[in-house]
Amino acid sequence: MDRRTFIRSTGAATAIGATAGCLGAVGLGGNPDVTLSEPDRPFESEDVPYPAWGEQVADVTLPAPLAGGSLSLQDPGKPTLLTFFYSHCQTVCPVLISTLRNVQAHAQSNDYADDVTFAPVTFDPARDTADRLETYAEEMNVTTAEDGWQFLRPESKSRAKTVVQEEFGVDFRRTEPEDMDMYMFAHTSLTLLVNADGYVERAYQTSSPDQQTIIDDLTTLREA
Repeated sequence: MDRRTFIRSTGAATAIGATAGCLGAVGLGGNPDVTLSEPDRPFESEDVPYPAWGEQVADVTLPAPLAGGSLSLQDPGKPTLLTFFYSHCQTVCPVLISTLRNVQAHAQSNDYADDVTFAPVTFDPARDTADRLETYAEEMNVTTAEDGWQFLRPESKSRAKTVVQEEFGVDFRRTEPEDMDMYMFAHTSLTLLVNADGYVERAYQTSSPDQQTIIDDLTTLREA
């Protein structure tokens, strides 16, 4: 059993997750793989089920059906904001997507849209087809044709579980019964700021990440 599976099974992730987005240096030295200082937190990166500060994300490449091609999460080539969602969500996911959209709007207004990638990953590929994601982008007022936005879609239900749940520690559980058409998911929330080499600079483990904090962290990373 790997550490992420162990932490999920013991419930430790719940106990420490609420503070995962806290900021502030602790003055204990830096990590050569990241630019931002270590966040002030009562745990180490290896103690949580998701990739946290200073850790490189899994070697995962996912299709980007609207942008065309695919994106390597471990080698994105530029600072990248990842979050995990499904388009039929009516509670948490619209907040997560809106936050990234607002950061994208700031990037567009301040001439750095070409310097950052926005990559929401769906864990409901059965319904989140390319056509559905295109409609969802319009509903959420997201610019997908340019300016770095790439909806990512695992190829199958099992692939979504492997990537989102096992590699990124985002738990999601479908409502029953199995043949329900308008099923929903109970799920945890995570947004990651990853640098160009795939190392986590910040993990915002909250259902309502603060967009100004993300903008400030992204600015520090871009200007380093």
